[in-house]
Amino acid sequence: MFVLVEMTDTVRIPPWQFERKLNESIAEELNKKLANKVVYNVGLCICLYDITKLEDSYIFPGDGASHTKVHFRYVVFHPFLDEILIGQIKSCSQEGVHVSIGFFDDIVIPPESLQQPAKFDEAEQVWVWEYETEEGAHDLYMDIGEEIRFRVVDETFVDTSPTGPSSAEASTSSATEEVQKKEAPYTLVGSISEPGLGLLSWWTNS
Repeated sequence: MFVLVEMTDTVRIPPWQFERKLNESIAEELNKKLANKVVYNVGLCICLYDITKLEDSYIFPGDGASHTKVHFRYVVFHPFLDEILIGQIKSCSQEGVHVSIGFFDDIVIPPESLQQPAKFDEAEQVWVWEYETEEGAHDLYMDIGEEIRFRVVDETFVDTSPTGPSSAEASTSSATEEVQKKEAPYTLVGSISEPGLGLLSWWTNS
């Protein structure tokens, strides 16, 4: 679930922080810049693990701050494919079951990856597994707030860095920009379509 990623960055330390230890100032600046941010094709940054190398610091003309090239390792949330995770159902929609694991909410289990046969209950706004038994079908509801065990089957990174406005599409660009703003930079796709996966209550109660 969590991995250590080696990174390199040039850190700017303002003059009023020169009285502090350089390592402390750099660690604080790196966490300000990266913590709780998604790095494209890397994952969700959590916190600084350690600094492996500090190169020489430079002060450039017209800028009183020091600039130091830093080699460091960062703790990143990036589950590997086929990893089993446990989260809570945040909401349900026609697109599938949306899951949260507390600090990360952009997890979706699409309809085709649910226990089959499954249907969406429009009135309750939840997905239902129509569990077949000898006595007939039993509806097992995927209620909001329930704990769910799922397998990570895919991931999607979206480059959400700002882009300049297009010259021709002035009227339609505002609508597309709103869609882009809402798009998550990092999304996990899960599956519960195998025995033992799904709501924990399904398997513990049985």
